[in-house]
Amino acid sequence: MLIDTHCHLDPGHCGAGPDELLSRARSEGVGGVVCIGVGGLEQARFAVELASRRADVAATVGVHPHDASSHDTELAAELRGLLQSGGAVAVGEVGLDYHYDHSPRDIQREVFASYVALARELGLPLVIHTRSAPADTLDLLRAERAADVGGVIHCFSEDLSFARQALDLGFYLSFSGIVTFKKATEIQEVAAWAPLERVLVETDSPYLAPVPYRGKTNEPAYVTHTARFVADLRGTPYEELCAATTANARALFRLPPTFGEA
Repeated sequence: MLIDTHCHLDPGHCGAGPDELLSRARSEGVGGVVCIGVGGLEQARFAVELASRRADVAATVGVHPHDASSHDTELAAELRGLLQSGGAVAVGEVGLDYHYDHSPRDIQREVFASYVALARELGLPLVIHTRSAPADTLDLLRAERAADVGGVIHCFSEDLSFARQALDLGFYLSFSGIVTFKKATEIQEVAAWAPLERVLVETDSPYLAPVPYRGKTNEPAYVTHTARFVADLRGTPYEELCAATTANARALFRLPPTFGEA
């Protein structure tokens, strides 16, 4: 079995609802998912509620860098409450996105730093989004002592140098369907090199479907294609890759030992 460590299942991303998708995922060998609650309070509450009623779902809540400019004290208080209630296993996704710059960069950094501090206060791991901001991401993680709690660089899309520094900070590297893309040679290099005990796989569904579904709507069932590709890159049996990434997900997010089983 596999665990999809990053997917978006709220109505804004998944119009058909999550249950059908999760049923298909299970039939393909995906026994559990981590549902990311970002985009606003509605999405955060959705993720936590879904995790509360399904044993195969864990939730995270946070503020995506795209939404940093709309962050306010009310949302911060509500997210803190969800995290303190035990309804979520991690803070995130949070981070920096200098590719789209939907929020001003200084505000992105301010909000990001506040959630690293909250993760440290609550003793929870971080789910990090970084795009076109490698130096600032690493600098902020160091300055805010993110190594105290660790976490995961989700949808890993940086080079080997970044990967080494992220590992030094105690982070896992999670590979999405991007790793299957023909021109993603730097990411493939990292996926082949990374210590197996620090590797995760994800879909980031409904985005970034792996080959052979590239360009289509992604879903948790498709994480199997990413996992097989990474296993082949590493020369590792698929079953070994599945076992390792499942154990890694349970360790990072402190999931029950049976999470992700059939």
